[in-house]
Amino acid sequence: MGIFEKAKELGEKVNESVTAFSSDEVLANTVIKAVEKQEKVNAILKAKGCNYRVADIDLGMGIPPTVTFGVRRVDEFSGETCDEAVSENSQVPVEADRE
Repeated sequence: MGIFEKAKELGEKVNESVTAFSSDEVLANTVIKAVEKQEKVNAILKAKGCNYRVADIDLGMGIPPTVTFGVRRVDEFSGETCDEAVSENSQVPVEADRE
């Protein structure tokens, strides 16, 4: 098998992976898992008296897919997140459920 055949085969595998990840069911499951993680982390942060919360979630449809959580400071009096975003986001790879 030549290099061009291998490249074509690899390209087809990548295309299949992207197509599988973009299915509505997988995207819905990814959103649910990301929100569950956000809620758990926020509960831990609140219990520890931290004045930061996970406020934003971005899903990346790349290879590998990623979930990026944006952290914001909480207004100490109202409990609402402030407009200032923390400059660092953490990226966590997402594994698509295959059912």
